[in-house]
Amino acid sequence: MSYGIIWRRRYLATYAMAGATENIKLLERQWRAHMEQPQARDIAKRIIDNVEKVIIGKGWAVELAVTALLGQGHILIKDTPGVGKTMLAKSLAQSIDGVFRRIQLTPDMLPSDITGVSVFNQQTGEFVFRPGPILGQIVLADEINRATPKTQSALLEALAERQVTVDGITHNIARPFMLIATENPIEHEGVFPLPEAQLDRFMMRIQLGYPSFDDEMSIIDSQRMQHPIESLGVIASADEVREAQESVKNVFVHEEVQRYIVALVYATRKRDDVILGASPRASLDLFRSSQALALLRRRDYVIPDDVKELAAVVMGHRVIGAPAVRMKGVDGRQIVEDVLEHVAVPGARVSGWMAHG
Repeated sequence: MSYGIIWRRRYLATYAMAGATENIKLLERQWRAHMEQPQARDIAKRIIDNVEKVIIGKGWAVELAVTALLGQGHILIKDTPGVGKTMLAKSLAQSIDGVFRRIQLTPDMLPSDITGVSVFNQQTGEFVFRPGPILGQIVLADEINRATPKTQSALLEALAERQVTVDGITHNIARPFMLIATENPIEHEGVFPLPEAQLDRFMMRIQLGYPSFDDEMSIIDSQRMQHPIESLGVIASADEVREAQESVKNVFVHEEVQRYIVALVYATRKRDDVILGASPRASLDLFRSSQALALLRRRDYVIPDDVKELAAVVMGHRVIGAPAVRMKGVDGRQIVEDVLEHVAVPGARVSGWMAHG
């Protein structure tokens, strides 16, 4: 019996049990998800296909970006210059008809340069709020580690609560909202490493990497006359993306899979070679991103393989190894991959009733 069939049967078993009066809300939620998901999957597929017209040969990275978008998370891209970080953000914004804003962070920037500022209007005698670039929908914070800690902290409220407060007045950010921050891994002078509290606000940290030889040839050929971003069309409205984000919440996650998510996160805190394990926010992000990935894979339920695929990109930047481990070149992502090898995967052995169900 295949692994997917096992979890499909567990999903159906739980779904059938919802016929009881006390669980009628679960039945209604699953039925609504069943009806909404084809449209949400179609939207996600269209976005991915559109972005891949610009970002060539990086299908997994594009899929992760769309997974984070549907899971209402933010991503951090730590990669070398010129590999397409800006183009990924721009093509994503153009695909969903979203407001794109780019913030080129430098050490002399102030928090108000990001959040906005109140300006006195002499004609009306009142202060008028001029929104900063953070009040976009797809926001690129380029070279985020070049900004001072004070300026970096201006992003925290937006990342966690999707709002900014200026002069005591709170301004909500229009949904869908996603921040894509970039870092250059080879620069060490004039930069300010992101503190753990800020790293924890990002759902994922991903890499694009250099393209293959053939992909780089395709990139050159595609830009012979003009950049593909110039002719990229809108294939989903902001309202459709918001509806898809709501559909993700209805993707079923079996209790055993939920326990697996928590067990992975919990295991990072109990290792002797770790000084900071993943936070409860990591559990929530792994839960929600697994739902989004399942939807992309044309399923209305999550399987452990979804969790395993995402664990390293969701938790790797949140786990900090002990100094002795870091001196050996072992980073948080490698620690998470080791955790995956040692935490038991649910459903590895099929129970008797499941095998004959």
